[in-house]
Amino acid sequence: MPLRTPETWPHGAIMLDAEHTRFALWAPDAFYVSVELENGQSLPLLPQDDGWFVNNIHCPAGTRYRYCIDGELEVPDPASRAQAGDIDQHSVVVDPHAYQWHHSPWRGRPWHEAVIYELHVGVLGGFAAVEQQLKRLVELGVTAIELMPLAQFPGERNWGYDGVLPYAPQASYGSPDQLKHLIDTAHGHGLAVILDVVYNHFGPDGNYLHRYAKGFFREDVHTPWGAAIDFRRREVRDFFIENALMWLLEYRFDGLRLDAVHAIEDPHFLQELAQRVREQTDDARHVWLIVENEHNRASLLEQGYDAQWNDDGHNALHVLLTGETDAYYADYAQNPTEQLARCLSQGFVFQGHVDRRGKPRGEPSGHLPPSAFVLFLQNHDQIGNRAFGERLHQLAPAQALQAATVLLLLSPMIPLMFMGDEFAAEQPFLFFTSHHGELAQRVREGRRNEFAAFAAFTDPYKRAQIPDPNAPQTFESSRPVLTANGSSQMHELYHRLLQLRQQQIIPRLPGTQALGAEVLAVGAVSASWRMGDGNLLRIDLNLSAAPVLHTASVGSSLLFEHPPHSAERLEKGTLAPYCALVSLTAAAPLQPPMESANE
Repeated sequence: MPLRTPETWPHGAIMLDAEHTRFALWAPDAFYVSVELENGQSLPLLPQDDGWFVNNIHCPAGTRYRYCIDGELEVPDPASRAQAGDIDQHSVVVDPHAYQWHHSPWRGRPWHEAVIYELHVGVLGGFAAVEQQLKRLVELGVTAIELMPLAQFPGERNWGYDGVLPYAPQASYGSPDQLKHLIDTAHGHGLAVILDVVYNHFGPDGNYLHRYAKGFFREDVHTPWGAAIDFRRREVRDFFIENALMWLLEYRFDGLRLDAVHAIEDPHFLQELAQRVREQTDDARHVWLIVENEHNRASLLEQGYDAQWNDDGHNALHVLLTGETDAYYADYAQNPTEQLARCLSQGFVFQGHVDRRGKPRGEPSGHLPPSAFVLFLQNHDQIGNRAFGERLHQLAPAQALQAATVLLLLSPMIPLMFMGDEFAAEQPFLFFTSHHGELAQRVREGRRNEFAAFAAFTDPYKRAQIPDPNAPQTFESSRPVLTANGSSQMHELYHRLLQLRQQQIIPRLPGTQALGAEVLAVGAVSASWRMGDGNLLRIDLNLSAAPVLHTASVGSSLLFEHPPHSAERLEKGTLAPYCALVSLTAAAPLQPPMESANE
């Protein structure tokens, strides 16, 4: 007799009490499914409606198990909460309530307070090692850390975007409770924690869903990673929405960053995810939802999402700082200064504008607040997608990069930095994996062929010099040195600017509106915002090597200047090369209404 006939079951192994676990697998293409325990027991799952196989079994926390499909293929639980090692090892039953939280009163931070530090747990040494960085980051002025994806992937080295078990924290980084301890400790320091999640594809190694649940995929629609995920199906939608809720409710992450949502064909899924998150998280909590979206769907930022990573802003700044116009930077080659001005005044650069392929991209975004856009000078993509993983300070003039850093950290947009930026770390961040055999060869060749569109790598011999993603040394070379052995000058600049942001910018952010941006010359702009308290913030920026004619703002109070004495030159009508000036003008007092002549 069926246990029940629901629309769906919660995916995976869910503990019912200390000794019993409900196993539920959606396997519409299987005839028979059993749970194979590590102790040798084989227990059948009972077929239910709509392709589900379910049973309640005597299994305490820590029980190791696999599913067997039709008596011929053993697979991990696609909703495994933990793995006993790699993806080919047993899944593990996890008690979600075992961890004793020390900072339960934590309710998060308002979004406008976000100063985000993106990091890769693996290169820093695992969950426990990341904990050792938290105090330093708080002292720097960071208010949130963002972890690159943690979903279990094949091997021990990966960026995380090849995950195949979205519910299981990567075993080589630590246990589920160690991850919770990291989050708990961060909350004790006043740090919010964001998780990067991948809901647009599964990795190429260790995904068996095509064998027993073909309905997860759409063969009529393809993404860069293969068949698109079919979010039209209720079971598939719930698989990912339940995952988001697990991270937010069980692990107490403060926010999620959804990777490449432009590769999700069903926009209703994104709306439903946001709606269910908002409904099922405590109103007293600050829960952040952030997207990466090449389509620049401004409307999504009015449907439950707080912000979008603003690749447009980065790309325009990168072209101005480095002069590089290869590949996707070609869209910013002609008018990067005008595009930067549009970014500062309206958010997106592409708001229906035609890209290099002749296609319109984006939606109007000028009505959104500046805090709807996450600005960065670089992140894991822009460093790691370079052939040799060079960081921006190795590509741009030092003074220009420092001026751009002033813009990053003192503009009303939400700033994001990548691990090592604060020390101008010399170590690269390379693309690394730990695949084997034919897949390793395909990844190696594919990586090198990606750069055929770059002028420096048209020669196959030069492409052959690009580091092998699967070589252990590629991973080891990507470990940043996060100490004062790096640039103390850059660290001091970050510290001073973040102190200033905390004191002068963040309290004024709610209600801020962009007033516009003016192009002064090639590489030079002046942008203004009316802050929430009525004060006027102005940033004058010159990323070029030439002085620019400009005038000072009357009655303004200088907040910051780079380099020193730049304000003196502006008083004389010149904006110095590689210069950033930040000023704040007190709001004019409201004038009393004029008395009527008839009164």
